[in-house]
Amino acid sequence: MRGMPIDLSKARILLSNDDGIDAPGLKVLERVARALSKDVWIVAPEREQSGASHSLTLRMPLRIRKLGPKRFAVDGTPTDCALLAINNIMRDKPPTLLLSGINWGGNMGEDMTYSGTVAVAMEGTLLDVPSIAFSLAVSNGQKPIWDACAQHLPGVIRALAARTWPANTLMNVNVPNLPAKDILGIKAVAQGQRKLGGNIVEASDPRGRPYFWIGPSRDEDASAVGTDIWAVSQGYIAVTPAFMNLTHRAALADLGETFP
Repeated sequence: MRGMPIDLSKARILLSNDDGIDAPGLKVLERVARALSKDVWIVAPEREQSGASHSLTLRMPLRIRKLGPKRFAVDGTPTDCALLAINNIMRDKPPTLLLSGINWGGNMGEDMTYSGTVAVAMEGTLLDVPSIAFSLAVSNGQKPIWDACAQHLPGVIRALAARTWPANTLMNVNVPNLPAKDILGIKAVAQGQRKLGGNIVEASDPRGRPYFWIGPSRDEDASAVGTDIWAVSQGYIAVTPAFMNLTHRAALADLGETFP
């Protein structure tokens, strides 16, 4: 990965998210970033884009609104924000590090494939910028507890920045929704399994037309030791390296016998 290890004191840090430019998690992440570097840029969606995944806007123009020094809002997807920030807004001097989040809600297991927060880090990685996605694992009905992120994430970022990552790899970080004092530590873990969409609500609008609402409940396995879901359920911050090349090498070798 280009530019690693990273000297954070000299780093140009780009922040983005999928919860929108005014999201509380982005404000927390900005405080974290400013504790590490004086050169912090923010390019985030105008509105919430949760579940946008790695989608680009291709059939309509995009507009960038400057809100202040080094702060911009884009009327597009999280991926649009990362792409425009790196290739347009910051093209004269690209970012050293991209931080995405902090998402209101965990992005563990299969959430990673739906997440706009993770998609920002995916786009940064594809553009050769070391990228980390952050999420706070707030469950339904819970009030978010941001102090654990504010206290622990600078250390997570410093530790990751001091290493050299493999190419095409991003880091996905999930923080338990606990007070900072109750965080047990940090675990390097694999992606677990949990699937959104098991509770689809069907009802009718005032005109009698049926509609469907995908509920927030997930079928998940928190007992699988060594996964992100397990780590967060135990009170640990979960750090998962995610590889952008989706090829299953063992299956490819097996298919090679069928299609040489």
